[in-house]
Amino acid sequence: MSVLDQVLLFVASFVANWFSALSGGGAGLIQFPMLIFLGLPFGVALATHKVATVFLGLGAALRHLRECHLERRFSLIILVAGLPGVAIGASAILYLPERPAILALGILTLGLGLYSLVKPRLGMEYRPRNREGAGLVVGMAGMFLVGFLNGSITSGSGLFLTIWLIRHFGLDYQRAVAYTMILGGLFWNGTGAAVLGVLGTVQWDWMPVLLAGAVIGGYLGSHVAIVKGNLWVKRAFEVTTVLIGLKLIIG
Repeated sequence: MSVLDQVLLFVASFVANWFSALSGGGAGLIQFPMLIFLGLPFGVALATHKVATVFLGLGAALRHLRECHLERRFSLIILVAGLPGVAIGASAILYLPERPAILALGILTLGLGLYSLVKPRLGMEYRPRNREGAGLVVGMAGMFLVGFLNGSITSGSGLFLTIWLIRHFGLDYQRAVAYTMILGGLFWNGTGAAVLGVLGTVQWDWMPVLLAGAVIGGYLGSHVAIVKGNLWVKRAFEVTTVLIGLKLIIG
């Protein structure tokens, strides 16, 4: 890569991961298309982006863990329910028809943003629920499906985990984003990256620039989310989901 290409890649990675850490997902809106624009084939760009997003989780974790909002039992539930879906999704994406899957995801993502817009109190208060019995089973099934999206489709899948944690489990936006960035970013994305790294091809010589942008952007975006509070995070979530949804639909 030329020096200019490396600068563009760093800026794209930083901005993408900053927004993602603030809104609870969406790094693929900028970073994934930039990898393709700079010359990587779809499959290579997908695997490379997935590996880079693990370091978004690392940067976000460095900031969120200082607040100690994560509950051990609930964190384990998210991992147990989601990781099998991630592994299956990452294995399937290289064989699924690309355009229908992306169009369906775009419609769903746009719907998330519009749903949050018409629910002004959604995610503004922490009211935990569905931690036992049938409610927990339904919640874990939902996280398995979200995990499949995380493994298979790269643009905005973390947003689905964020909204599911809010809508079904009663988290506020700040807590939901913390779980998404740490557990989804580190462990879910790490699983997807491992599968795609084995089945696909990663552009390893681009990684230093991507990792620098991911760690710095993830840390600073998480800092803004913590300092500014739920309303800022909610608005960032809505803007990100609408933009990603429209981009995926339009193509």
